[in-house]
Amino acid sequence: MRSGLTFGAAAAGLLLGLPGPAAAQQSLDQAASDPTASLMSFQLQGYHTPNLHNSDGSASLLQFRAAIPFEIGGYSNIARVTLPYVTQSASGETGLSDTTLFDLVTFTRPWGRFGFGAVALLPTGSEGVGAGQWALGPAMGFTVQQGPLLWGVFNQNLFSVAERFDGPDVSVSTLQPIVNYSLGQGWSVGTSEMNFVYDWDKGEFTSIPLGIKLAKLVRFGKTPVQFQVNYEHNFYDNGIAPADTIGMTVKLLLPAG
Repeated sequence: MRSGLTFGAAAAGLLLGLPGPAAAQQSLDQAASDPTASLMSFQLQGYHTPNLHNSDGSASLLQFRAAIPFEIGGYSNIARVTLPYVTQSASGETGLSDTTLFDLVTFTRPWGRFGFGAVALLPTGSEGVGAGQWALGPAMGFTVQQGPLLWGVFNQNLFSVAERFDGPDVSVSTLQPIVNYSLGQGWSVGTSEMNFVYDWDKGEFTSIPLGIKLAKLVRFGKTPVQFQVNYEHNFYDNGIAPADTIGMTVKLLLPAG
């Protein structure tokens, strides 16, 4: 699942930057699947986990995410907000979970882009669906464009700085590998939002996923929209955790110009 820390995975680390030599060679369908492309986007994601490790229950999540590029002091930035809403959980609790915010400064190079910044967790979720912790930390990553192939790695780190209500401290690092291959005519295939989450307090990875994504870019009039379907299996089975997760995403793209 993708409800921040509630289901054992932090939000995926997306970077968006200003166009440059590498970005200029991309078609829109490539850029739509490129987490470093200079695109304002608004997306709605739905995830369903029909089976959980060590539980007979299931879980579902509806998530809204907005990414807005901007420039300040001559540097390209991307601000992103992720709002997850738990519609079904093993505990039976539902509602708005914790909000994730980050701002990243990105830099374009002939081979691709890299960026760094900060990520924050806001305890907007109630007990049962939220961690109850204010958390902050650094974020960084890069992507490389080689023809139709895009690959890269992103890292986010969250550590508790205050609490809203009593609960375990947040002390996690998330590593997300990015692999995407453009098939032409708006189609692309790649990895799902595979968030490998390391819990520093437990001293172990609490999310070890492997997944695949299929995406198609279409236009409604002049408006480009990307549709995605994905499947992911989590190999971490020490405790109650997602086993298999199916996801669907609708992403509205607003290219500059």
